[in-house]
Amino acid sequence: MVSTSSLERTPLLATNGQEVAHDIDGTHGGSALDGIAIHRGEANANGESYDNVPKGKRQLGLFSAAFLIFNRVIGTGIYATPSSILKSAGSVGVALSMWLVGALIAACGTAVYIELGTGLPRSGGEKNYLEYIYRRPKFLVTCTFTAYTLIMGTATANSVVFSEYILHSLSIEPTWFHTRLTAFSCLTFVCIVHGSLLKWGLRLQNALGMLKLVVLALISISGLLCLAGFRDVQVGDEYEKPENFNSWENLWKGSGTGANAFVSGLYNVIWSFIGYSNANYALSEVRDPVRTIRRAAPLAMFSVSAVYLFINIAYFAVVSKTDILESRRIVAALYFRNLFGPATERALSAFIALSTLGNLLAGQFSQGRVIQELGREGILPYASWFASNKPFGAPLAGLFTQYLVSCTFLFAVPPGDAYLFLISLSSYSLSLINTAVALGLILLYTRSYRIWDWNPPFHAPKIIVLLFLISNLFLVLVPFFPPILGSRTYERLPYWSHSVGGFAVSFFGLAYWYIWAIWRPKAKGYRLEREWVLQSDGVSRFAFRKVSLTAAEESAE
Repeated sequence: MVSTSSLERTPLLATNGQEVAHDIDGTHGGSALDGIAIHRGEANANGESYDNVPKGKRQLGLFSAAFLIFNRVIGTGIYATPSSILKSAGSVGVALSMWLVGALIAACGTAVYIELGTGLPRSGGEKNYLEYIYRRPKFLVTCTFTAYTLIMGTATANSVVFSEYILHSLSIEPTWFHTRLTAFSCLTFVCIVHGSLLKWGLRLQNALGMLKLVVLALISISGLLCLAGFRDVQVGDEYEKPENFNSWENLWKGSGTGANAFVSGLYNVIWSFIGYSNANYALSEVRDPVRTIRRAAPLAMFSVSAVYLFINIAYFAVVSKTDILESRRIVAALYFRNLFGPATERALSAFIALSTLGNLLAGQFSQGRVIQELGREGILPYASWFASNKPFGAPLAGLFTQYLVSCTFLFAVPPGDAYLFLISLSSYSLSLINTAVALGLILLYTRSYRIWDWNPPFHAPKIIVLLFLISNLFLVLVPFFPPILGSRTYERLPYWSHSVGGFAVSFFGLAYWYIWAIWRPKAKGYRLEREWVLQSDGVSRFAFRKVSLTAAEESAE
């Protein structure tokens, strides 16, 4: 059964320019679309009453929220990316400086998302923030974000990476069939675990996060011990001894590779920190969300930054600069070979596969909640199905939708330019969304928006928000410039293809919004009214009624 509150009926497109306001303590809690936010000092400032979800649904505490971010940020990049960063930097000193800059930018992004998360503590992340800021025309930004959501949430690339490493650890040849079959099995496993075994999925996710943290800490410590000269932790005699930290001159030797190379390296570093917003997508399932996100996000990102910095120092302490630049193997493999012998490479492959699985679990957990929130907003077809937690108390519909998209990319898109285009399009779309979010937060500080009284429990310094905006503009603009000499983005496609494609995606959302909210109502002679309903599984959502214009006029009289 579904109960409906007649007090919660509002026209889709208001004609008087006024926002409809509801009390957060009312029947359906807060709504970004209606301009409702948590204010500092309010009695309900812990955020739990903002989204009226069943109490039992809030199963994420500080530990789970932190690992939701940690797992999402650290996937496979830290095991391979440092070599490309060093190539762009030219010297170890510049490479380490790039990682420090990346950590600073990630801290800015974390602060921005903490502010938005404490003000709008509801699952959905950017969906809520964009709806709150860009309110007119109503639902246009929601429809546009929906178009980006399916692209940004694809797990195809990481499932293939998992497949390749797990096959290597088992000494199985990574043919196309073996790779796709293993990747498909991985995607299926993630969907089943998060869609039907919620608590076990969280436990597995947290366990993999803890394993990842412990192993990376051990790698860092062993590298630092080698650097300190401990006799039992030294590079094997058959391998080149690194001299990266032997002198100040060696540390900076090779600097000055050029502006294009530096920009390329910094671009890759910034992407290595993406994921700090992951807990924001599931805030409706977080206990005491305002307090938790203020603690979990900094804790997770401080851990990530420390791991990245010390892992890089460990790599450079154990592997020579020449080896890193000239070998075709990932730097983590060189590290294990030099310290522990070549026999450990299969163990490393297994660990990287588990690290990737943790990344997949964290990403898909959050993505399922984003799609569920779009269903709760009522704009998707079969919205009640997408909004539901049936039958296992989890957003199976959202998870299954993303699973289908990922599997389609996995099997239907051939390797090569088409595959790279879709993966790059996913990353670029996230840059566009982050840019819109950062710009919107700056707008909330301006005089024109003061009437909205944006005063969340946490405020990021304005300079931090500005730096975050600049960093995302950097990510948006860099792909339009030619790649560095000797590097090619695609074999046949123009290097800027995915960038143009990223902007083009918004037109699909615009077209859907126009047909659904403007053209069809006008052509069929009705208007859409929004009403709040409570489903039998305890999930509240918005639904739309088609009210004929004649009936509406009679009611007004």
